[in-house]
Amino acid sequence: MLTDEDVYIVKYNIAVMDTDSLIQKAAEHIVKSKYAVALTGAGISTESGIRDFRGPDGLWTKNPDAERIAYETYHVFERDPAEYWKIRLTTPYLLGDIDKALPNPGHYALSELEQMGIIKSVLTQNIDSLHVKAGSGRVLEYHGSVMKLRCMRCGARFNRDDYDLASLLERDNLPPLCTSCNSPLKSDVVHFNEPIPQDVAASSINEAQKCDLMLICGTSAVVYPFASLPRMARYREYDSGMAAFFDMPSGERNQDVTIIEVNAEPTPLTSSKISDFLIQGKTAEILPKIVEVVKSLVSQV
Repeated sequence: MLTDEDVYIVKYNIAVMDTDSLIQKAAEHIVKSKYAVALTGAGISTESGIRDFRGPDGLWTKNPDAERIAYETYHVFERDPAEYWKIRLTTPYLLGDIDKALPNPGHYALSELEQMGIIKSVLTQNIDSLHVKAGSGRVLEYHGSVMKLRCMRCGARFNRDDYDLASLLERDNLPPLCTSCNSPLKSDVVHFNEPIPQDVAASSINEAQKCDLMLICGTSAVVYPFASLPRMARYREYDSGMAAFFDMPSGERNQDVTIIEVNAEPTPLTSSKISDFLIQGKTAEILPKIVEVVKSLVSQV
């Protein structure tokens, strides 16, 4: 009779190693890398008290109606930017008071790797700007940030605090307008049915295709097109169209890139052999341990 470990080995075709050995292995690859990037999802922010969307306790899991409404948000902005802002400023935010959330050891670990010159950029699904708060310098916020506003016409971004949104609401003077082209601004957060901003999308693809190591932290790897980035790293000529939805990569497998997952559970990247190995656990616990081993290895050089 197969044990759970046997099933794991058969399903994911990877050897089961103890966590400390995997951390050592990851650190060795990281130290040898020339251009490493990190890719992060909701799992790294849940440990800062921010709920995810699709996990067992996720917002959409617990409240399907909220997800249905979220699918209409971008269309509301397109029809009536003022109404979009009235709803946004008078409705409690689903993720709570993100402004009060603080980075956790996982965020600080990635920042430290960047300060060491190892991590070149952080590509994140998260809209909470915790990587920025933790000190990471080059953060590509794929789905935008709650801390910014963005012009849909010229692409200019502004700090949210540059606008007194409460006063604009009180004076019935919404929406906020772009100081560059006078067009209505929306939250920088990318809503359902809204295209990923071209500048962030292009930069993210470039980072995925030039890296020789990708450290994937806390993402379920099921939200596209973000989930196609590891596949672009693995298959440089990867077609991010319909093939992405069926895990059917095209092009030649790139053996010169190492892809490491740190996640609570296996993902489609694990089962489809996109990643080289998975370190199963909490990012806030695993990433600082990786950094400590990296520092030890670097000190020996």
